[in-house]
Amino acid sequence: MLLPVLAGSKHYWVSADEVDKLLRAAGDWLPEHPERELVTRRYLAHQRSYVDDATARLGALEGVPAPEEPDAGAGEAAPARPLAALRREAVVAELRRLGAARVVDMGCGEGALVADLLREPWVEEVVGADVSATELDRAARRLDLARMPDRQRARVRLLQSSVTYRDRRLAGYDVVVLSEVLEHVDLERLPALERAVLADARPRAVVLTTPNVERNAGYGLAPGERRHLDHRFEWTRAELAAWAARVGAEHGYAVRLGGVGDDDPQHGQPTQLVVLDRGDAA
Repeated sequence: MLLPVLAGSKHYWVSADEVDKLLRAAGDWLPEHPERELVTRRYLAHQRSYVDDATARLGALEGVPAPEEPDAGAGEAAPARPLAALRREAVVAELRRLGAARVVDMGCGEGALVADLLREPWVEEVVGADVSATELDRAARRLDLARMPDRQRARVRLLQSSVTYRDRRLAGYDVVVLSEVLEHVDLERLPALERAVLADARPRAVVLTTPNVERNAGYGLAPGERRHLDHRFEWTRAELAAWAARVGAEHGYAVRLGGVGDDDPQHGQPTQLVVLDRGDAA
């Protein structure tokens, strides 16, 4: 697979099948690779529609565990955990701490977090919402909804919805999760997101994760280069803290800041985590 990537061109016809082939061949390592975008563009011969499709699917797959490997022997380091897997674990831990029985995963993509939550007995209902019907179809296949037992099927819904528009179906839940979603919204549309989530949906709490731009150099990225082609912005820890403090004060949520991943003394953790909690505010 990497031969045409290294050559910088493909020598045969590129079709939509190549996207599936790319994910089959590289789905266990490419999502976390620092040159993911370069590999994807070259493998798909810079065909924009295919590159966009592959980029979205790789972003959703990021951190899906690779096939199980033997335990490390004496003196051998255990393989590093993918950051996306650590993010999902951190989100689930926050939901458990908050006592969240009914959860909305906004921007659910292919449903990795939804699948994790369905394995938790304390979760009564999970709504996976995404603006993309294609992503929701993939989530349905990933969750195997067609063959899911009725009792389990009653716990999950998949809805097409946008994080910047009011949707009454998402109102009244315990927690809305925005994991790696904020940075995909244009800055001028953030006030619409704030209204839709914090004022209209008005959950008891919001759990949010987003990249820490201060750690980007560690991924081999040049100054100003973002981790994903579709990221509209990436914030420093100070920028996210200021935003969270403002929206928390405006909408009556207490703010707690954290992070996910290895902690660099100077630049912090690669993923930033924010919990907005009306329970704490009350």
